[in-house]
Amino acid sequence: MIKKALVTGSAGGIGRAIALDLASKGFDVAFHYNKSAAATQAASQQATHYGIKSIALQADLTKPEEAKSLVETAAEKLGGLSIVVNNVGNFLEKQTSQISIEEWHEIIDSNLNATFYVTQTIIPFLKTAGWGRIINFACAGGQHLMASEEQTPYRIAKTGIIIYTKSLAKELIKDNITANVVSPGVAENSVGLEETIPILPAKRPATLQDISNAVGFFISPEANYITGQVLEVAGGWRL
Repeated sequence: MIKKALVTGSAGGIGRAIALDLASKGFDVAFHYNKSAAATQAASQQATHYGIKSIALQADLTKPEEAKSLVETAAEKLGGLSIVVNNVGNFLEKQTSQISIEEWHEIIDSNLNATFYVTQTIIPFLKTAGWGRIINFACAGGQHLMASEEQTPYRIAKTGIIIYTKSLAKELIKDNITANVVSPGVAENSVGLEETIPILPAKRPATLQDISNAVGFFISPEANYITGQVLEVAGGWRL
């Protein structure tokens, strides 16, 4: 079983924490960034302290050709791929009627389409590896069809990711590949924590380690028979 992972959006925050956690578990890791080269190189260098191979690769994942190149380069440099964590996705908070066409496309492209481009390209590599784990990112409450006055394209994209992941789960389980979703709520690196924490049932945000633990569960042997599931890391928020 090869242990080779690609984590998108891993220059900092949640993606960086997940990539470093995978490195600590013995996975060779491809860190991905769009613009934050220095931060990503530093994170990649930190990962090598675990005795694994680590690389940093740039790509704009809203462009299908760059997403394809990212996956192919990661597989070439690491000697295959068995794990993908799709963490990339921009956020927009704005009244629905005021959203521009450009903003709509930016949120759908960076969340739903980027996840699709990367995953579609990586599936053959997972099959070649003989096992695989696809872990996509949605948001707390993303599996519920709930209106949102100020997050409409974002929540549409995240709900789309859940449907896409469930479809892959049914198709790929025969190939020893699982596909699951991690749905964080408010995290320790979220903006506006002082206003948000009082409304959280847990009265604290998720730590980056809390979210990494959810990813770690889905890649563990204990989760071999678990696929098409949504695991919320939200401390009871938006239930």
